[in-house]
Amino acid sequence: QVQLVESGGGLVQAGGSLRLSCAASGRTYFSTAMGWFRQAPGKEREFVATINYNGDSTYYAHSVKGRFTISRDNAKNALYLQMNSLKPEDTAIYYCAARSSFAGGSSSYTASYKYDYWGQGTQVTVSS
Repeated sequence: QVQLVESGGGLVQAGGSLRLSCAASGRTYFSTAMGWFRQAPGKEREFVATINYNGDSTYYAHSVKGRFTISRDNAKNALYLQMNSLKPEDTAIYYCAARSSFAGGSSSYTASYKYDYWGQGTQVTVSS
């Protein structure tokens, strides 16, 4: 079992930045691939970014590539999402997710069903 708790969401103006954090506990976190997803009101949950177990492989949704950066600190059991140049369309609840595998960080890991553990989410609101 892996327990995940997100933080860092909030209200920001368009063009601003936020850094989301995800604190992990439970089984060997350092061996799990991770991801960020988001869900806007009235829309399905969508993939944002993924990272493999040691952080040397990442993959992003086209809509956030170049603006968002996923990273992890295994010594702190933490996952991060640095979000820059935020747009109103980035408004959503952001979820941290973990796989029961070290494999991640590529286009093969964008589907939500490939992730076994989920946090409760943190709200990000970008005003225009």
